[in-house]
Amino acid sequence: MKQLIQTKKIKNGNIMRNVEIEKIVIHCGGTEEKLEKSVKLLNKITNNKIYIKKSTRRIPAFGISPGKKSGCKITIRNKENIKNFIKRFFSALDNKIKSRQITENQLCFGIKEYIEVPGIEYEREIGMLGFEVMIVFKRKGKRVKMKKIKRGKYPKKQYVTKEEIIDYLKKNFKVEVVRQ
Repeated sequence: MKQLIQTKKIKNGNIMRNVEIEKIVIHCGGTEEKLEKSVKLLNKITNNKIYIKKSTRRIPAFGISPGKKSGCKITIRNKENIKNFIKRFFSALDNKIKSRQITENQLCFGIKEYIEVPGIEYEREIGMLGFEVMIVFKRKGKRVKMKKIKRGKYPKKQYVTKEEIIDYLKKNFKVEVVRQ
C-alpha cells in the first residue's frame, strides 16, 4: 500500500494538489407552469430526486414573491455519472466554452435548448426549455472546512484557479476555451 502511494506521489507531485470534480448542479428557473415543465425536464435528464427552491425576495417583473416556488435543481455527486453528463453537455456546446464562464473553483454554462444534448429527444409536454449547469471543482482536504466537529481552515492556496480548471478540461475532456 505504501509503495502505491509513493509511486503516485512521484508521478503527480503532491497528491493534495490534484484537481478533481466535486459535484454537478443542474438547475432551471420558472414559476407555476414553467416550473412543472422544468421539473419534468430535470427528471428526464437525470432520473434523480429534484429539489424545488422557494424565493426569498420579491421580483414583480417575473411575478415572484417571497415563499413562492421559483426554480428547481439537482445535484449529482457520483463520479461516473458526472463524467457521462459532462461529456454529453460539452458535446451540446461543440466542446467550446468561454473563459468568462470559469471562476475560482467552478465552471458555469447554459444550454439553450435541451434537445441539443445527445440522447435526449423532444417531448411535447415539456416544450422548448433550457437549463444551466454548474461544475464545482475541489482539491483533497476540502472536508476539513465542511465538518462540524474540529473544523479546520481551508487555505486560499487550496482553491482551484481558473488556469488549473482550463488545463483540467483540456486534458480530460478535450474542451477548447475561447478567450473573451
